[in-house]
Amino acid sequence: MKTKFTLFSAMFFLIINIGFAQKKGESQSIISGKVNIAKYHSRDNLEKMKKGDLLVLYIERIEVIVNILPNIAFATKPGITMESLGIPETKDNKKALKENIEASDTYFESTIKFQKKILPYSDTTDLISAILFYESTLKTLHTYEDFKKD
Repeated sequence: MKTKFTLFSAMFFLIINIGFAQKKGESQSIISGKVNIAKYHSRDNLEKMKKGDLLVLYIERIEVIVNILPNIAFATKPGITMESLGIPETKDNKKALKENIEASDTYFESTIKFQKKILPYSDTTDLISAILFYESTLKTLHTYEDFKKD
């Protein structure tokens, strides 16, 4: 009976230990954060919207652009890692990626803080034009692969 209890206890602790073990080698995605928008709009559609709704769309598009554009030489979609690109996952490379992601987050937060204070004063026509421009830019990301030479 004592042997069964000891064996059961050892198996229990082994299973718990495996369950809580950290995954080593888990690679960080180069692109993190919001990377797509739900809908593209026409000028007519945007002109029917309230300015508050336009501000939300504008900020959403900035977030996507800030997360993708600086990294398009590496990836245009989330899930791409240094490992999947063949970049050595050295301590320095991991640190550089972490610092890049943190800098991007800091930039986005400060930009949004500014935009929320100042953007309401913008002209609605200019705001609509900016949203259409950002959406056009985001649409071209779908054709990015066409620019690569095989």
